[in-house]
Amino acid sequence: MDSPQNFKVIGLMSGTSLDGLDMAYCHFKKNEKGWSYAIKKATTVKYPATWIQHLSTAQNLPGEALIALDAAYGQWLGKTCAAFMQQHKVRPDFIASHGHTIFHQPRKGFTYQLGNGNALHAACGVPVVCDFRSLDVTLGGEGAPLVPAGDKFLFQEYDVCLNLGGIANLSVDVDNVRRAYDVCFNNMGLNYLALKTGKTFDKDGAMASDGKINAPMLKALNTVNNALKKKRPSLGREIFEQRIQPILDMPGIPTKDKLHTFAFSSAQEIAEAIRTSTRNARVLCTGGGAFNAFFISQLLDACADDAQLVIPEDDIIKFKEALVFAFLGVLRTLNEVNCLQSVTGAKRDSSAGIKIGF
Repeated sequence: MDSPQNFKVIGLMSGTSLDGLDMAYCHFKKNEKGWSYAIKKATTVKYPATWIQHLSTAQNLPGEALIALDAAYGQWLGKTCAAFMQQHKVRPDFIASHGHTIFHQPRKGFTYQLGNGNALHAACGVPVVCDFRSLDVTLGGEGAPLVPAGDKFLFQEYDVCLNLGGIANLSVDVDNVRRAYDVCFNNMGLNYLALKTGKTFDKDGAMASDGKINAPMLKALNTVNNALKKKRPSLGREIFEQRIQPILDMPGIPTKDKLHTFAFSSAQEIAEAIRTSTRNARVLCTGGGAFNAFFISQLLDACADDAQLVIPEDDIIKFKEALVFAFLGVLRTLNEVNCLQSVTGAKRDSSAGIKIGF
């Protein structure tokens, strides 16, 4: 590390939508005004078809095979980092890896992100911080969302930070206390439907824009979302498969109408969450959904005059989560709080993450 308050870190993020591995080489600096950041190099490594298959079905593996896949994926992450470092001629102080979530069941006391940190470290020779969620879960928290800790320090100029990923979530300061929660499923549903047409995603929401609202499907989505938001759980694959997927599989509805209806429903849920959190909000929109022109138009309509949506530069849209996990790694190396009780519902704040090779 350059000094106790200067860090060079690669952040790794693999989201539920399986778009690929986001990699961001970031610099962080702390002075009397607080933390500043810069994304120096960033890329998304698209998953080969074999890894999409492995990651999308890992939850069905027996124990021994899952452990083997954990090691193999960690090694793949390490080799991918080594290639990234060689290509860009960079050498970070450490790598902060989120891993890829396979199980997330905080009510049962566990969460599991694939991507063995020891294998990652061995494959690239750089120290690693990983497994950011487990400590919070064992402390009685949801283990999610974790990005709000980064929002609090790095994006203070916004009233609301909205991430439009596989799952839409937001964070906001209420009376100087950071609050955050998962709002609803977003790209997970849209990408699931797009795959039925042979596409990995609906570019710009083109198919959705040609569709129309299907009233029975919208009613079914509203019923599920209304039930979920009573407790505001952290959302994961299990809930999507159990509660949302059957609605998306409703027969007799054209896919374009399903896409339109799902986008409309998600936009309404998010707009309501923003209004409930704060009025006249300046909202930072990041994540893949910020590139979906149709979805953003739906969200603008749903928000009306209650919020100003800010679409930042492409690197922040694409790599904000990788940036923030890099920063959470910084806080972990300093033994400072990176997991907020006010957000996750845990017994206390914590400095979460396993350090390897330091």
